[in-house]
Amino acid sequence: MKKFMLAALLGTAAGVLITTQVTGPLLAQDSAKKSNVYEQLDLFGDIFERIRAQYVEEVDEADLIEAAINGMLTSLDPHSSYLSANDFEDMRTQTSGEFGGLGIEVTQEEGYVKVVTPMDDTPADKAGMESGDFITAVDGKSILGYTLEDAVELMRGPVGSEIILTVVREGTDEPFDVSIIRDTIKLTAVRARTEGDSVVLRVSTFNRQTYPNLEAGLKKQIERLGGEDNVNGIVLDLRNNPGGLLNQAIAVSDAFLDQGEIVSTRGRNPRDSERYNAQQGDLSGGKPIVVLINGGSASASEIVAGALQDHSRAVVIGEKSFGKGSVQTVVPVRGDGAMRLTTSRYYTPSGRSIQALGVAPDIIVKQPRRQPEEENPEEETNRPSRSEADLRGSLQNDDISEAERAIIEAEQEKAEKAAELREEDYQLAYALDILKGLSAINQDTE
Repeated sequence: MKKFMLAALLGTAAGVLITTQVTGPLLAQDSAKKSNVYEQLDLFGDIFERIRAQYVEEVDEADLIEAAINGMLTSLDPHSSYLSANDFEDMRTQTSGEFGGLGIEVTQEEGYVKVVTPMDDTPADKAGMESGDFITAVDGKSILGYTLEDAVELMRGPVGSEIILTVVREGTDEPFDVSIIRDTIKLTAVRARTEGDSVVLRVSTFNRQTYPNLEAGLKKQIERLGGEDNVNGIVLDLRNNPGGLLNQAIAVSDAFLDQGEIVSTRGRNPRDSERYNAQQGDLSGGKPIVVLINGGSASASEIVAGALQDHSRAVVIGEKSFGKGSVQTVVPVRGDGAMRLTTSRYYTPSGRSIQALGVAPDIIVKQPRRQPEEENPEEETNRPSRSEADLRGSLQNDDISEAERAIIEAEQEKAEKAAELREEDYQLAYALDILKGLSAINQDTE
């Protein structure tokens, strides 16, 4: 028994000794790290005092500290930043759906401001700005080296005033200027309409209005077509949608899913991980869905596209999305400002991260650039086509009734409208063709 107790005590002593030997260096390392941090903070204080005392011009101390904080945050990634009191208020206003400005969502790349997307029916959209454009100068002043926030501040101005943006665009040899008149931006989060027997839901942003707009718009268009039985499917148009509120992306995804995971977020600490699942109920009644995306579809748009794609609930067509797979948390701080900090990555239901990769469409469909119309088109292009029915003395088709003839003519009219849409919006026309095919397959299997 004594031997046993001795062995146990020796074991305990050895355990304590081993623990002490391992913990000692760790404590020393931790102490060294803290000491190094304090030294760096002292360095910051020394530089701050030197700038305040000796810079060629007098500087505002508050502005200097704010710039230092912003520099610390923006060094982390393109989406972390400091929001001044005014910027914080602007952000809250934008998520409510109305604000003043140009109507472009931007990020920073290689020192220049890059357009993620122009928002629908805004001054930037009407002026011809495109996703992927680089803004290199504002009113003739180069913005190379500006922080994103400083560049955005330079683009702000009174409603009704003009701004000249110098733009570099892929496929264009020389930079060119774009004139934009600033205006109050009133975003309609979702526009619903019908194209033939299909409902088109154009989702331009994810703000507080998005899900309520989508639910009401879809219901109205289904009623307009005479009920679900007359609807062949839905096009969810997320092109040039820069994203927005995570909860709205989850709600829109849930609108078309009955069950399963929508998205998960994973932070630095595993305990901070979150999973969001769909609830029972599909607003469309299980109708086929086609999702349209392009390079301007980012963040919340990619959550929706990825969720519906992974659940095989929708066919995703268009072009690869932007690839923003991170989540930012906005934390109010002293002085009425806020810190926007990247706190987690999000993952689609299959566990894939789209960060820097984007959502790859099931079917790649590129939108052809519009070619300028010829001033003097060839006469042959305007010559009307002729058919058997136009020939003098041609035989009439007496094998169909007037009702059957009316149906055929109505189908022909639909086909002609679809052809016109291809000229105006090739990707949307392609989506509607896909829906028509899916609807026909569903009818054959019922």
